[in-house]
Amino acid sequence: MTQERGRPRNFDSGKALHQALGIFWRNGFQGASLTELTEAMGLSKPSLYAAFGDKEALYLKTLDLYASEWLSRHVEALEKERDGRQAVRSFLRSAAAMYTDPVLPGGCFVVNGMADCGGPSTPAAVEAALQKTTRDAEAKIRERLVRAQRDGQLPADASAADLASFFYALLAGLGVKAKAGARRASLYTAIDAGMAAWPGSATG
Repeated sequence: MTQERGRPRNFDSGKALHQALGIFWRNGFQGASLTELTEAMGLSKPSLYAAFGDKEALYLKTLDLYASEWLSRHVEALEKERDGRQAVRSFLRSAAAMYTDPVLPGGCFVVNGMADCGGPSTPAAVEAALQKTTRDAEAKIRERLVRAQRDGQLPADASAADLASFFYALLAGLGVKAKAGARRASLYTAIDAGMAAWPGSATG
């Protein structure tokens, strides 16, 4: 089979997609240029299109990769703890640790992406996918809170939906702070303060 023009002989699609993820994570959809993407991925523009589709399709693939490789870790932290309050705290700390990992671009791919959205240059599919990811994350928190309520760890009259909205807002805020250069300890302090919103918490 003839090698596709412009595609390296040792082309690794998984590695190339991870490189694209880093560019989009750091710069958002609009801020990432095709030149940056092709250079990071080691591909020509024709080869990029042939392997992954256009820029929009590539972005959506990296969002899926982020969800499966990174968001899933936070969800695991949320679900493995038996105590509901500790589960939410672990979820937030897992995210904060990732947001401040020096080997990663910084902040949250989704939060960074949402901040970059807006205007006619952002494809509707990109904005919709980011919004769905935020809704899904908040839904995971809400489901865990409902479980905590069922287990008697959260008062029956507490609103799981309102608390989930609050904790997701805290999660997003952690991403913004991390992107701005906040240290991990600062994010952990914010989490501890935020956990005081758990009904019945004396000090958080």
